[in-house]
Amino acid sequence: MERFQAQRDAFSGATENGPTRNLILMTVDDLDVEAQVDSPTLGTPQASTELQPLTPAPLDDTQTTAITGLNPPTAPNAENAPQIASANAPVATYGKLAEELQVNLFINFAFDSAAIGADQTQILDEMCVVMRDSDIKVFQIVGHTDSAGSDAYNERLSRLRAEEVGRYLTASCGIQSNRLTTLGLGERFPHNTENTRADENRRVEFQALS
Repeated sequence: MERFQAQRDAFSGATENGPTRNLILMTVDDLDVEAQVDSPTLGTPQASTELQPLTPAPLDDTQTTAITGLNPPTAPNAENAPQIASANAPVATYGKLAEELQVNLFINFAFDSAAIGADQTQILDEMCVVMRDSDIKVFQIVGHTDSAGSDAYNERLSRLRAEEVGRYLTASCGIQSNRLTTLGLGERFPHNTENTRADENRRVEFQALS
């Protein structure tokens, strides 16, 4: 919770005063933003079919961040899961946070897939409780990959995974859809810069925007 509050302060300071020690706002001007907004149905990778398809609305900790000692929330009917807005600005903006402020979940997605396995839900349930009980207004969920595969493929896969995490959060503990945005950045910002193919680069980052 304290880290999310520090993130929010950093985003607020960078918006008002420009880059700070803890945050640099970066324009990703060559990102395929149109694809991120339209969220088309793809052959591979496939997102889970257990949740409703996403229809957008207009608009690095070195270890997994998890809160222990909390009971996972009871999941409502996934068919009634609200829709989540994808980042839809003409040019995408990513806040590169200082490592000590990053919140990364290292979810073990299956190869070539955005589906969330049953053995990966506990960490999301714990995060869900923290987000639901916080006073953060908007979270951005950012998907990252390693450097295996093409740039276009990794960008698309990271976007699908970020969207699937967002859908899980709304379906599992009632996070309001207007509190979430999603963005896929592929291999652009590796957690391990010395080995861009390392497993820890495949992650989902959470940012408290406001």
